[in-house]
Amino acid sequence: MTDKKQIILFDGVCNFCNFWVNFVIERDSKDIFKFASLQSSIARELTQKLNFDSSSLDTFVLIADDKLYTKSTAALLVSKELKSPVKLIYSLIIFPKFLRDIFYDLIAKHRYKIFGKRDVCYIPSNNVNKFLE
Repeated sequence: MTDKKQIILFDGVCNFCNFWVNFVIERDSKDIFKFASLQSSIARELTQKLNFDSSSLDTFVLIADDKLYTKSTAALLVSKELKSPVKLIYSLIIFPKFLRDIFYDLIAKHRYKIFGKRDVCYIPSNNVNKFLE
């Protein structure tokens, strides 16, 4: 990854997703990441430009170096850039994507049932400069 800003797109009404956004913000000591909800117009623009259908909200998206990464690959690439010991999670990249994504998909499928969801997209109370739009 380069020193350019990387963009994380997330499900803005998902409580679990919002927890992880805050988790990343707290550990982004290099100020690498910007955020936007998948429901936002900026996310639609970015994903359209990269030929990705963002209508499905069951994935986490990382845009870095004009490339789009999803699911476990996106999450692991983000973990690589965070403060230790979180960056150690990146070592899971050695497992094949289809195996990593089985676990990712299982959590994604049940995230609303387990963690709940909001009526409206996440609006940060602080760190507003980390969010696009």
